[in-house]
Amino acid sequence: MTAAPDLSVALRRHWGYESFRPLQEKIILSLWEGRDTCVVMPTGGGKSLCYQLPAALASGKTAIVISPLIALMQDQVAQLEQIGISAALLNSSLPAAAQSKVIEGAHEGRFRLLYVSPERLMRPDTFGWLRRVPISFFVIDEAHCISQWGHEFRPEYRQLRALREKFPDAPIAAFTASATQRVRHDIIEQLGLRDPAKFIASFHRPNLRYLLKLCEPGTQPEMLLRAVRSYPEGNIIVYAPTIKRVEETADFLQEHGIPAVAYHGQMDAAARRRNQERWMSDEVRVLVGTIAFGLGINKAAVRAVIHLALPQSLEHYYQEAGRAGRDGLPADCVLLWQKRDLGLLVFFTKQIVDHEEQNRAWDRYRQILGFAESSICRHLQICMHFGENPRWNSCNACDVCGTRLEWLEEPVAAARRLRRTRRESNRAPTAPVDSGLRAHLREWRRVAAQKQGVPAFVVLHDTSLDDLCRIQPASLEALRGVFGFGEIKTARYGRDILGALETFRRGARSAAPVGGERREV
Repeated sequence: MTAAPDLSVALRRHWGYESFRPLQEKIILSLWEGRDTCVVMPTGGGKSLCYQLPAALASGKTAIVISPLIALMQDQVAQLEQIGISAALLNSSLPAAAQSKVIEGAHEGRFRLLYVSPERLMRPDTFGWLRRVPISFFVIDEAHCISQWGHEFRPEYRQLRALREKFPDAPIAAFTASATQRVRHDIIEQLGLRDPAKFIASFHRPNLRYLLKLCEPGTQPEMLLRAVRSYPEGNIIVYAPTIKRVEETADFLQEHGIPAVAYHGQMDAAARRRNQERWMSDEVRVLVGTIAFGLGINKAAVRAVIHLALPQSLEHYYQEAGRAGRDGLPADCVLLWQKRDLGLLVFFTKQIVDHEEQNRAWDRYRQILGFAESSICRHLQICMHFGENPRWNSCNACDVCGTRLEWLEEPVAAARRLRRTRRESNRAPTAPVDSGLRAHLREWRRVAAQKQGVPAFVVLHDTSLDDLCRIQPASLEALRGVFGFGEIKTARYGRDILGALETFRRGARSAAPVGGERREV
């Protein structure tokens, strides 16, 4: 490729960001220079921008992104189109005529990014037409799926090694949020990466508070109610171990006046999508799901992730809990487990037919149980599990290191603590947001998204919406100072947003659903 352009210009123009996060610029330059690249970056670290930005700058060429979920591909393409980057997807959700049109466009170099599922990529006819596409580089998302040591091993991912054989000159970049050193080595070997640039971000998420509690039988429901009621702002994810528990928990919350939606693999795709969108657009604050929920979810203001059982592995827990606090503000990751969880994990492990895979499952079982029962700092345990060796022994952000939550304690103890001063770490270090203005702008966002047929977060992320409430710009120039408003988004929505702010100043108030119920004003 030619010399890299000014990356900060593209960052501001398309994404509206003033600076890169740690490692992003180095990763972008590695891809721009045509190097094979392996990236391990925790959830919320900004992985997608690392390959989207160099792809956007490669005029007339297309980055092929192999991604495992249709919904994730749809969201990514919609978000790219919002910021002026041409992208398309190719998977089984498209009718044959639409697929042919995408392939034709790819041959002509119309797209900067083309998202393809592993199954679609490995179809016999794919490599034939793909050779006629001007490819900038390949991206393997969720690359840990290719490793037999990974926590979400998928056999079809193993076939991706064919990319190196069929396209020997095209750079390959592997991205994952959770990979141990053993998995990283396996990814590089399986994909045939050649002297790859390696970027391993820290696994330490200091804004997250990890708290684990061994619960007595029958105590979880009351704890969950106390938990949900203790987070007046932001969203909550509740992970349950089975489909039955998901539905029971969602029903239980609704019966107690807490709007919640369910998400699991036996729901039809339209229902899952609808429930996810209701949660993403803040129509309901609580989503109860199995591990099927969350891959690629880009929701910044999740204030708590609550597990109602031991996860399948420490990698699963880190990835699922890591969906909290992506805005950098304090968030809680609470694991409420019971002794009976061990029986369920043993049952699932014994169902595995392959002897080697079963042994790996037993290893994961011992690791997650050790994590739950250990008296060592939770943050430290997680970092060390992924091969990182911090120089501290205490984080001041987990139950082992002394962090407490009132709702987790017994009622008497909780009442005693409520009379004490709250910890400073529980306070968001930002200016307050006018709740009425936030509701007004959320309603504008909901209508704008509905008109375009895209999820609300594609129009405007929560972080940008809250910054908008704080700054309350009165001009397009001032709007460019709001987080996430680049040149494209300002041109697309600027005048409408300024109009919405002006109507609020004149006294207009939203009648949007609040907590799942429509409010009259």
